[in-house]
Amino acid sequence: MTGRHPTPSERPARGRIVVTTGGTGGHVFPARALAAELIRRGWTVDFATDARGVAHVRMPDGVTVHALPAGGVSGMGLARRVRGAVDLLRGVARARGLLRRLAPAAVIGFGSYAALPATLAAMLLKLPVAIHEQNAVLGRANRLLGRRAQLLALTVADTRAVPAGAAGRVRITGNPVRAEIAEIGEAGFVAPAVTGPFVLLSTGGSQGARFLGTVLPQAAAMLPAALKARMHLVMQVRPEDMTAARAALDGQGFAAVDLASFFTDMPDRLAAAHLVVARSGASTVAELSAAGRPSLLVPLPGAIDDHQTANARALVDAGAAVALAQAEASPERLAAEIAALADDPARLGRMALAARGVARTDAAARLADLVEALAAGRPLGADRPAESTATLSVNKSPEHHERRLPGREEIA
Repeated sequence: MTGRHPTPSERPARGRIVVTTGGTGGHVFPARALAAELIRRGWTVDFATDARGVAHVRMPDGVTVHALPAGGVSGMGLARRVRGAVDLLRGVARARGLLRRLAPAAVIGFGSYAALPATLAAMLLKLPVAIHEQNAVLGRANRLLGRRAQLLALTVADTRAVPAGAAGRVRITGNPVRAEIAEIGEAGFVAPAVTGPFVLLSTGGSQGARFLGTVLPQAAAMLPAALKARMHLVMQVRPEDMTAARAALDGQGFAAVDLASFFTDMPDRLAAAHLVVARSGASTVAELSAAGRPSLLVPLPGAIDDHQTANARALVDAGAAVALAQAEASPERLAAEIAALADDPARLGRMALAARGVARTDAAARLADLVEALAAGRPLGADRPAESTATLSVNKSPEHHERRLPGREEIA
């Protein structure tokens, strides 16, 4: 849905930035965080995506969303690759016309095949182009674009598959997260008492909900009765798996169970959590770090280049998370790991501090600084050292967890 384009006299003094990516949360959340930061600084932001992105993405107020044809060309059969190539060419042609009308100061892509039309068109028009990689392995689209983009912003320094010769254009920014997520970490972590309430949050992400939504209810049913009696289980479950999950948990003696296929209040849920069980998508890892929450991670085994395992490693190596390969994540093993963590509040506190210690809560500001420099034709400057949050203490006050979270489906 393309809105009316402003006349030159209506354009703000700072100009316009085009942000582009696909419709999955791992790409969209950091793109949305950057858009909010740029708007705060006085820029006009437009968002280019494919039809799926238009249907599902919610950008900050004031951002005009533009739909462009896009198609993937890797990892599929010949017929689909041909259709994908045709859609890509159509998208690039459409994007060239759009960018000529918008005349942005820069274009920044956040990966996925849906980002290709706008970024490739920007390169053809010789506009400044930046790309941001959220994962610890450069995605296929970003590998292509990274060969020519003037800025390649990375979440972690040891990202794999960075194009040869790109070192001078690489900057480490971290992965931008929503401000409300960063505020959770600033408030601190309240370690649970051994006999007190324990909140377990399970969120599967855009691709991971199926496994966790089917196996975790079985694991939860195997937990010791004393732990169930004090556990508030908050779980994302796909609609088609809801009946089975409810049957596994009904009558098991949990203090409370909230089941939903999607949580619209995820910051509140994350703030209340003592332990998070999740996949290890890039945005999940960034938000766990920024919020300072202990986690049990099960990387998606089918992820391209196994990037979710690489994402999880940063938290595991810091002592902030436990990771299990999906093949090892049986209900029995998950139950044992959860019970061990729940019975060790001191360890949970150390994990929370470790998670916060690897966070880059200023990632959106760092990335905005670089995009502004690129747009103005200024040198990018050297990487700044990460702002350390490792000295934060665990919040001992119980007030942080006093609010009662609303339940979607509760089982006594």
